[in-house]
Amino acid sequence: MSYFFLDGYEDMEMYSPGEQPQDRPYIKLNANESSYPPSPAILTALSQVQINSMSHYEDPYNKQIRKAIGDRYDFSPEQVFVGNGADEVIGFIMMSFFREGFNIASADITYDFYRTYAKTFHLNYIQIPLKDDFSIDVDKFVDVDSDIILPNPNNPIGKALPVSEIERIVAKDPKRLVIIDEAYIDYGADTCLPLVNKYSNLIVVQTFSKSRNMPGARIGFGIADKELIDEMRKVKFCVSPFNLNTLSQSIGIAAVNDTEYLKECTSRTIEIRRWMQDELMKDGYHVIPTLTNFVFFRVDHMPASLMAAKLKERGILIRHYDDERIKDYLRITIGTRAEMELVMKYIREIAEEYKKESMKKAS
Repeated sequence: MSYFFLDGYEDMEMYSPGEQPQDRPYIKLNANESSYPPSPAILTALSQVQINSMSHYEDPYNKQIRKAIGDRYDFSPEQVFVGNGADEVIGFIMMSFFREGFNIASADITYDFYRTYAKTFHLNYIQIPLKDDFSIDVDKFVDVDSDIILPNPNNPIGKALPVSEIERIVAKDPKRLVIIDEAYIDYGADTCLPLVNKYSNLIVVQTFSKSRNMPGARIGFGIADKELIDEMRKVKFCVSPFNLNTLSQSIGIAAVNDTEYLKECTSRTIEIRRWMQDELMKDGYHVIPTLTNFVFFRVDHMPASLMAAKLKERGILIRHYDDERIKDYLRITIGTRAEMELVMKYIREIAEEYKKESMKKAS
């Protein structure tokens, strides 16, 4: 450690994204990205004028994209905050409303970045165990003496809470902040955005990285009470005024306005997800039905980590977690139908090979 590095960061826990090996071409189904291109409307948005505009700073107030997002979801632009991905939006929430020693609660199995942020900002991170069926224990979140951050649907499990259950958590204490991360909301769950105008202690965060097929563009947004958004913007102008570049703002506007393409892509993903879940269940796998762009299932007949490694050997990247409660499970992003048919083909081949090897060793 260098002389200059702050002592408080010694125990910082860096986030580990899904691996991105470069040694060969892979079908990448480990990071919940998309196998589909972004909206064709963004090609029109990327005009020569827009490209030439990169010789000047972008609008630091993000007025046009905030208006487009606000119009899409029926909120005023003053209730919209945009950032360089949903993770940055959550980062500004942390900087704006949390100080060292504050409590923040989440699920014990959820998006790892929440714990990373909590450690980075020296917060007390309270992990409330999921129920045995991997659903969120709403009663415990209602009663916890803490601010709260939850994904809905949850990742990597894929289950979602009804809006009425989220409202129970939000309504319990107007003096605690509730952050709901809706990264996967467009794949079948109900958004709690209608609660925003009812409760001033709720921030809903969404992203363009999943259903809008644009993880490389790094666009995320939060919607909340105007006062909260104003305060986040004050912090932004003290840290990173120009946090969303010109091209991202332009293509973001085009994408948010193309609702038909959004429906087309999400409908296709949902259809393939159902097919994939059905195929896995036919083969005897315990599948947890998800409302996301991934499937989550248990591997009983062989180590799940070995299944993931064997798929990687065949050019398929998926996600395996070392956490004790889910070490026997695998998460696979939904790609195209052709990609998922290939995945199922390889899963069946690997399972059969393992069965033969086990029988050979036993005999």
